[in-house]
Amino acid sequence: MPSPYSADEFRRRALLQSAHLADGSWRDHGDSLLNPATIPHLEGMKLKDAAVLVPVIDDGDDARVIFTQRTSTLRKHSGQVAFPGGAIDETDPDPETAALREAEEEISLDRRFVEPVARLPHYKALSGFSITPVLAVVQPGFELVPNPTEVDFVFDVPLSFLMDPRNHEQGSGVWMGGERHYYRMPYDGRNIWGITAGIVRVIYERLYA
Repeated sequence: MPSPYSADEFRRRALLQSAHLADGSWRDHGDSLLNPATIPHLEGMKLKDAAVLVPVIDDGDDARVIFTQRTSTLRKHSGQVAFPGGAIDETDPDPETAALREAEEEISLDRRFVEPVARLPHYKALSGFSITPVLAVVQPGFELVPNPTEVDFVFDVPLSFLMDPRNHEQGSGVWMGGERHYYRMPYDGRNIWGITAGIVRVIYERLYA
């Protein structure tokens, strides 16, 4: 029986969940469950379309997921752990193209090694973005080179760690005049939290819970 945390099994589960992707499903997962009072506010906001790549390295029985540490000089989400990604440009035909382009620009991840397999529901962020997470399997043999204007550091985390709900801590803080709750998943001195941890939580809820 294949390991539940192999890239092959991740791909299979991702394809299964994509068949049940509903327009309103972003309200039912992750940070939206922690902060239901923000949903009406998000519904009334004009959000900019963005995409992130969730790169899952095919690495035997326990795949690994690539993250970046953003530089402290960026205008939004500076210094935070993030997936490669950014705004969808007018020249991008779809979120997959945008996510692959951003991954090449940020960490030189050659798209020839990357297989997009599915999307998650949009992640609506109070910072002004409607983010499409693109789930992808990455074959070994790639080389990563961080773009120093955007990325301080690149690291990876075992999929088994991320999909273990015992590692999904919760925190809270005051932002935009109200208390906001968020997930955090500290790993090896890196603090995965906020939007990125929220997306990881949605992967868990849709594929592994």
